[in-house]
Amino acid sequence: MRMSHTFTKTLRNAPKDETAKNGAYLTRAGYVHKEMAGVYDYLPLGLRVIEKIKGIVREELNAIGCEEVLMSALQNPEPWEKTGRFSDQEVDIWFKTELSAGGELGLAPTHEEPMVNMLKSYISSYKDLPLYVYQFQTKFRNELRAKSGILRGREFLMKDLYSFHTSEEDLDKFYAEVEKAYARIYERVGLGDDTYETFASGGIFSKYSHEYQTLLPVGEDTIYHNKDYSVVLNKEVLNDETLADLGVKREDLLEETAAEVGNIFKLKFKYSEPLGLKFSDENNEQKTVYMGCYGIGISRVMGVIAEKFADDKGLVWPEAVAPFKYHLVAIGDSGTKKAEEIYALHSDEILFDDRGNVRPGEKFADAELIGLPYRIVISDKTLAEDSAEITVRATGESRLVALDKIFNN
Repeated sequence: MRMSHTFTKTLRNAPKDETAKNGAYLTRAGYVHKEMAGVYDYLPLGLRVIEKIKGIVREELNAIGCEEVLMSALQNPEPWEKTGRFSDQEVDIWFKTELSAGGELGLAPTHEEPMVNMLKSYISSYKDLPLYVYQFQTKFRNELRAKSGILRGREFLMKDLYSFHTSEEDLDKFYAEVEKAYARIYERVGLGDDTYETFASGGIFSKYSHEYQTLLPVGEDTIYHNKDYSVVLNKEVLNDETLADLGVKREDLLEETAAEVGNIFKLKFKYSEPLGLKFSDENNEQKTVYMGCYGIGISRVMGVIAEKFADDKGLVWPEAVAPFKYHLVAIGDSGTKKAEEIYALHSDEILFDDRGNVRPGEKFADAELIGLPYRIVISDKTLAEDSAEITVRATGESRLVALDKIFNN
């Protein structure tokens, strides 16, 4: 990508209504454009970050046998009415619309009902199970207060995985596999050191579910943990029974603020029973399918990464999710000529600041704001030593590197 060719531009100041650090920096650096509260467009740089995160999640889920689909956002009310969740009294975050020919549709806030309804066409025997199906889908939730940049939106991108089983034992086994996969995902996107599996409410169908919470001062959740984080629980389940279950004392727990970046849930028969998802077992008896669901907010993960690692100069992307690995800055005629040669050979991982009418100081400030892992400066001065200056964004460390060794980082 050439900065002289892209339509986006960096902004010196954040919009007045963008108070969260992630929203302010992502907007200023040209990753997102805010349409309205809780609704964002993802611009070329932002879309590349989203795709990097999706790629990591996809790799880990495919590795444990999951299949990817893409379901519709528009929802037929019928399956939702069977579970009671199309009612605004039960679920108060629906966006609904009237059809011109009569009738009502909704925009999906999640996909348990349509997923179960679809799979009734494909599951009939124990031989069809287990089955693990996921998607990356835009969800719509009429949040009372959309805030914190892209951490909480009315329209957002989610990975939702659903598993289907013949027995509770098989559900438990797969659930444990997802726990391992989630740990790998958060490690790979750069959040592994501060993201913890957290005990949360299991609702009416299991004692506990698990959330994945990343320590973050502006997060919306309060968590409690022991000294080594081997036990972490959400405030909603902080009670005597939970403390006894987990074998910890209240006085040994520390309080911190965190942002939820995922959740996993053993649904059992919650949706399969009312929607009639059954299978014939080895004795040809009809049994209800066991079910689990597993979510990761992809755009929320992007926002958490932006919020967590940004400094006072701008964004700081972990290498695995950065839109490009290198920010190439050309200075002077000779520097520009050599930078063009380098870009021609390595364009896939380079954001090239080839703007001829921009001063070096402004280029450096933009590079810090955009936050790619490495800045490469090619100038008349560095060429005098047959070198380039490479700066590590996360540490600010700079050094001269021989031109034929630039991409050894």
